[in-house]
Amino acid sequence: MHQPNEFPSEYDTAIRQAQLATKAALADGLKLLEVEFPVSGLAASQGDGDGQTEMNECMAYLRKFMNGFADQAQATRVFFPDNVELAIARSGQTSDPSAGRRAMDATFGSDCDFRMGYLTKQSAAWAVLGMNFGNTFQPSDLVKPDDAMFVVAYPSFNPREELSATRQLWDAAAAPADRPLIIFNGELDRLRGGYYPGLFFPELAKLTAEFLPKVEAAYYIHNFKGTRPGVLFRAYPGPWQVLRRSPIDPDATQCVWSSDTRPSLKEVSLEILPNA
Repeated sequence: MHQPNEFPSEYDTAIRQAQLATKAALADGLKLLEVEFPVSGLAASQGDGDGQTEMNECMAYLRKFMNGFADQAQATRVFFPDNVELAIARSGQTSDPSAGRRAMDATFGSDCDFRMGYLTKQSAAWAVLGMNFGNTFQPSDLVKPDDAMFVVAYPSFNPREELSATRQLWDAAAAPADRPLIIFNGELDRLRGGYYPGLFFPELAKLTAEFLPKVEAAYYIHNFKGTRPGVLFRAYPGPWQVLRRSPIDPDATQCVWSSDTRPSLKEVSLEILPNA
């Protein structure tokens, strides 16, 4: 078992750990990676903030994460959830309180050397129904022969569209050419935990069965709340750790379990933390 990493006390440390963990996984030849951590606080859970605010925070943390790969920028393509989010990344946005939108500067502006793309293309049908009827666009259409690595940014707002597009990118452009693909804050646990019933979401059920088992967690933080708070933490190549949090001081953690094998969230919440 590799030496465990210390749980970060601030985001700068977490970002640095995520960069190093991802580079270590890539150096070991792993190609399909996941980087996942909450953006509303290191003791928070995804969804604690409102959706728009969390997407804005994800974009800002993604930019900091990508700074660790600046030397590969001209061969790395970052895919945003859709063409509208890409436009915001490039140009920023104005404030619109009625829509819950705050002003943002360009995060991936003219000074950014990374290549850009998007997973889905918004249409009138998407704006009304959240689905792109008759749209034949595929993210692999944007790939160039000299692209060497792909980063998929938070494909969680419309997972049926965005995660299906992520798989299309992997199957059509990444895997056949042995290119790495990193999923940044994809909230894949919603699929792993059965949040979307297979009866009503057959596409997501297929992704859960066929695609998610291929994903290796390079960096991962998932918090558990309640009377026995804790966190599941992993920084590759270190082990999976379950840390118990103090109910009085959420920043105080103690490792109570570790393994090279990833536990399910159900195991952590119902078995490991209650018996710690």
